[in-house]
Amino acid sequence: MQLVFETLLEKLSLGVDEVDFHNALASAAGAFDIPAFAYLSLVSDRVTKPRLISNYHSGWTSHYLRHQYERIDPVIEWARCSECPFQWGPGFGHAGISTRQQQLFDEAAEFGICCGLTIPLVDRRGGVAAMTFAADRFDPSFLRIAEQYEQALEIMATCFHIGVRRKLSGGLAVDGVSLTPREYECLEWTAKGKSAWEIGCILGVKERTAAFHLDNAKKKLGVRTKNQAVTLLASSRSSIL
Repeated sequence: MQLVFETLLEKLSLGVDEVDFHNALASAAGAFDIPAFAYLSLVSDRVTKPRLISNYHSGWTSHYLRHQYERIDPVIEWARCSECPFQWGPGFGHAGISTRQQQLFDEAAEFGICCGLTIPLVDRRGGVAAMTFAADRFDPSFLRIAEQYEQALEIMATCFHIGVRRKLSGGLAVDGVSLTPREYECLEWTAKGKSAWEIGCILGVKERTAAFHLDNAKKKLGVRTKNQAVTLLASSRSSIL
């Protein structure tokens, strides 16, 4: 098991795009005889597109995103309010799911996604992510593996999530949190020791406008002070190098 973790961490550290991350997780999951996985990351603004890294059938993943199923998926709804890994399968949430949600499960089953172990990865800044390891049928052996190695799979999912946030979030992101160009620019000048008044002069905006963008950046990052935000900016940059 140690070799599996070491290999996964090495591949994640060397990965530069979603394909690299996909291949790294596929290899690690395969070591546990787990056939399928899906990592889904959502942000709280409901505008930014979900990030889905998965070896599910491409027909299903495109269908899922096209119909915005992440907004009604009972598994994702459960992940939003739970911090503990949970298993799901036939009958999951049966009493409280809608007709459309049941349709989602039925369609997923047609693509060979019938049961799974989902690990919530709650982002304290308001977003949410979840890693699911799945099987194409209600297989007792898969469920035993999921239960036996739950803690190991949870660590794998967490490492994967951190890697995605740090390396795949784009140039205008800090610790995996997307900022607007102006928020990012104001934070960069703050890191250089400039005050809100000085930033306003540099950017040709009013002091209160610069302060407004800095406040927004702090809120998104879940911090209270400029120093904390600057620390996250520096950490994000060093983790990419």
